[in-house]
Amino acid sequence: MTEFIVTQNDAGQRLDRFLQKAAPGLPVPLLYKSLRTKHIKLNGKRAQGPARLKEGDRIRCWMRDELFAPPAWKYDFLRAGRELSVLYEDGHILLLDKKAGLLSHPDEREYIDTLLGRIQRYLYEKGEYDPEKENAFAPALVNRIDRNTRGIVIAAKTAQALRVRGEKMKRRELRKLYLCAAHGRPEQGEPVPGPGDWRLLRHWLRKDEGRALVRVFDQPVPGAKESLTKYRVLAEHGGLSLLEAELLTGRTHQIRAQLAAIGHALVGDGKYAPRAQYQASGRKQQCLCSHRLAFAFDTPAEELEYLNGLDVSVPDVPFIGELFPDYAANS
Repeated sequence: MTEFIVTQNDAGQRLDRFLQKAAPGLPVPLLYKSLRTKHIKLNGKRAQGPARLKEGDRIRCWMRDELFAPPAWKYDFLRAGRELSVLYEDGHILLLDKKAGLLSHPDEREYIDTLLGRIQRYLYEKGEYDPEKENAFAPALVNRIDRNTRGIVIAAKTAQALRVRGEKMKRRELRKLYLCAAHGRPEQGEPVPGPGDWRLLRHWLRKDEGRALVRVFDQPVPGAKESLTKYRVLAEHGGLSLLEAELLTGRTHQIRAQLAAIGHALVGDGKYAPRAQYQASGRKQQCLCSHRLAFAFDTPAEELEYLNGLDVSVPDVPFIGELFPDYAANS
């Protein structure tokens, strides 16, 4: 018999999904069969897969112990790099300045040294994360940015932070602002009322999985999602514009694809800029930085209410000084 005691980080999950994470060696068909045959019990009673767990719940599983044995590999994140740039940290969240070139999550090319791996190593070595004391929760990223984009990423240390931050992202109660260098001076988009000379780009984006990019449409088409980006011009120099952009939706490659679609691709963007323009720039990474994150809650945030009003920025964006020296000198 194997027993699990539900912790605070596990509370609120469905029983069946909790067991799939806590016991990855347990085949899913056997899990549901065991629920039907009462070989899995919740607080001494017959368990149902959709049952929501509460802290302190006791789950007992009368099945072979080897089905619940930990995998042979252990703590791959300890092989991740140690370098992290922490902008803000408390007991619930981390705000990090991800460097360009570092992958946020593992993919088929890189599994070990990712931002997520570095965060888990950092918290493990601080004594704030111990996989052996967690049934199913692990520190996770609330948002992600492209490998070759620098900027602010939110990591959740607790399950509550992951849930609340995810809700706030969906409700657009976190302002995400980017700085980028674009070819030419864009003037397209609907003017946005108020100060700052902001304009709104409205497109529909559809992923092209085969080419690992998105296609941009001016009207709704099947499979495409609406993409809204505000932008304003901060400076001009040498045929380039320094833009500040705010995401109102969270689509893949949103800023890069929308600006390229109106003829103002980002400097150094090898995926969306015209080939000759990209090569002439002499840059191997797009000039794009998620430079500011502001918490502006309109709805309750439970124990994370203290974050309301927090405004964090990246301290230095090198391409600004390199491409817009007058602006950098005066800002």
